[in-house]
Parts: sequence; structure tokens; C-alpha cells
Amino acid sequence: MSAPHPERQYLDLLADVVSRGDRRVDRTGVGTLSIFGAMVRLDAGARFPALTTKRVYWKLAIKEMLWFLTGGTNIRPLLLENVRIWSDWPLARYRKETGEAISQEDFEARVVADEGFANTWGELGPVYGKQWRKWLGPDGREHDQIASLIAAIKSSPASRRLLFHAWNVPDIDAMALPPCHMVYQFHVANGRLGCLMFQRSADMVLGVPFNWVGAAALQAMIAQQCGLAVGDFVWMGGDVHVYLNHLDAAKTQLARAPREWPTLRLTRQPASIDDYRIDDFALEGYDPHAPIKADVAV
Repeated sequence: MSAPHPERQYLDLLADVVSRGDRRVDRTGVGTLSIFGAMVRLDAGARFPALTTKRVYWKLAIKEMLWFLTGGTNIRPLLLENVRIWSDWPLARYRKETGEAISQEDFEARVVADEGFANTWGELGPVYGKQWRKWLGPDGREHDQIASLIAAIKSSPASRRLLFHAWNVPDIDAMALPPCHMVYQFHVANGRLGCLMFQRSADMVLGVPFNWVGAAALQAMIAQQCGLAVGDFVWMGGDVHVYLNHLDAAKTQLARAPREWPTLRLTRQPASIDDYRIDDFALEGYDPHAPIKADVAV
């Protein structure tokens, strides 16, 4: 008997949330069906976890991850790469504070064209990249968690402290959105690098498929920098939910049969974790079903 398709873990969890989730009013006002606590284990070294029951825009997810690794907190570099997934929050702030009913397209165009405007209105606060690469200690020193992690994997691969996180309590209120995928822990065994990612808030339809791609790409980069193969990717969700306006999208996806997962190939070995570019990633054999549209809840 053949092993179940790895995507079944996602689909079964999605179906579970839809069938028995607690109906609740959430921060956005849209409402969700929610369960508490879930885990998925995938062999990311064998196949890359890009869902096939709908198209996941994997290049956007990896571009976002590369932006995190720069330590950046402004949407302008993302927009220059045609990544618009973070625009909603600064746009909402601009509309609220100025009263101007500007379209998202016009707002993004101004951010791209006017660096001064971008510096004022394109900032997200001390979000992921700031915490990962420039965590500010009480003594005023900055801590580069990613560089420290890679050094620790190389020097102490059996350590139980191979992790980084972004939940910096004093900075939470200054963030456009507190970190959802907030803790990453790594484990070395038999020449393979495993990655566990804990996601406190897991939007099953839009967020989770995207976050799996970003996390697995990060795992592959760090493994390459440390001379290791890619091992298991373990995902853990806290509040695992489906937005009420995503129910039709979820049901459409659940009606589809998964196809074979692709493989990720890094086309070169950059000198450091800071030198990766989107052209370094080749996703081979990705043949998903059509995209499924769903709106972001802000």
C-alpha cells in the first residue's frame, strides 16, 4: 500500500477546521472558524512543500523571505520586486491618518516613485526582519539571530538552542502586524537539517501555504550554508483558522486531488545567507491546479 500524499495532511487539517472549528469574531471583524493546536511533519528534502490543490505563488513567498533576511521593514523593496502582500497595513494607516481615499494601486505607485513618501508611509514598524537581524538588546547592542544561528549549527550541531524568534514584547505595539510565524527551531541529525516552525496564528487558506514555502526555502538556504542536506520540516499551529469569507475557497480546494509535489534546486551556492537572490531558486516539476482567489483580512 502506497504512503498517503503529503498534501493530505494539509487537506485533512483544512477539512477539520471547516467541519468543527469554533465560530468566533476575530480582530479583523471578518470572523473565523478556529481550532487550537495542530502539527504537520513533511520530508522537505524529498519534495518541496508547495501545495498543488491550488497554485501557490512560490516566487512571491521566497522574495518575502529574502526581504526578511535583509532586516528590512519598509514595503518599498517588496514593491520594487512586484510583491504586494504587505501593502494593506500601511495603506490602511495612510487612509486613516490623512483621510485620503487613495486606491491601493496609486498608494503603491507613490511608495515606489517617492522615497521620502515611502520612508513616512511605507514603514511597517519593527517586524520580522528587524527582530531576526537587528534585535535590540537592553544595552543598545544589536543581535543578528540568523548569523548566530548559522554559526551555532556549524559549531554545535547537537545544541538544543538552535533557534530564533520574533516575539519581542516591547516592540509588539509598534508593529503593523505582530509576527504570526514567530519561532523557528533547527535540529541536525545524520547530516540533515530539520526545521520546526511555530505559527501562533495560522490562516489556513492564504497564510499557511505561503508560509510553508517561505520557511522551507529558508531551511534549504541555511542547510546549504552549513553543508547539510535538507531534512524534515515540522509545522506547528496555535490558533488554526479559516476566515468565514474563505469558506467557498476552502471547499473548492478540498474537492481537488493533490498532484505530485515539486523539488527545489538551489542553482548556486552564495557566499553567505545575505547573498541569495530569487534566481537562485528553481522549483522543478510544479504542476498545480488553478489559483483560488481569497481576500486578505486586515
